Amino acid sequence: MKYIIFDFDGTLANSSDVFIKAWNVFANTYHYDPITYEDVLATKHLTLHQRAKQFNFPMHKLPMIIPKVYKYFNDHIQEVNLFDGIKEMLESLDREGYKIAILSSNAKENIELLLQTEQINAVSEVLTSSRIFAKDVVLKKFMKQQKLTPDQIVYVGDELRDILACNKVKIPFMWVSWGIDGIEIIEKENPKYVVHTPSEILNTLS
Repeated sequence: MKYIIFDFDGTLANSSDVFIKAWNVFANTYHYDPITYEDVLATKHLTLHQRAKQFNFPMHKLPMIIPKVYKYFNDHIQEVNLFDGIKEMLESLDREGYKIAILSSNAKENIELLLQTEQINAVSEVLTSSRIFAKDVVLKKFMKQQKLTPDQIVYVGDELRDILACNKVKIPFMWVSWGIDGIEIIEKENPKYVVHTPSEILNTLS
């Protein structure tokens, strides 16, 4: 195994509070329902499209809303932190010789800013997908550029769309339980690994 690729929001970054605030800031403008943290917890068993339907979110307007949400994220980056144990886990993986990358739908500027703030030097590359359901395209391109085979990569993420993307390109997937999606919708896609703490990521890969 050469590369460990991490999702960002919900996997490395504890950004749910900022995203909830951003969601609610634009709720009136785009005519969908505001949410609370309790709403997020209560819908962990639902897919993204099912959540959108429950809160009357217009998925067809996603290309208009997402850039505004990420701009809000950038303006409130000081409110975002890494989950406890993430920095130590990344540093340990780096010392063990793994190459570490991030693949996210969030803006590259936001990710790099948080990494700089948290003094994270272990990440060698930040990849972004402009479409939230097209991570498989980025992964396929990355493998071609780096001359990698799927068995040389593990992708670590928290969402159904992450594992669906990995399954399309045959990359092993590690699901983290502290993110946005629940095991109910993940397990049917057969993740290779399931972990519950950042230290478990390190122990499993080691």
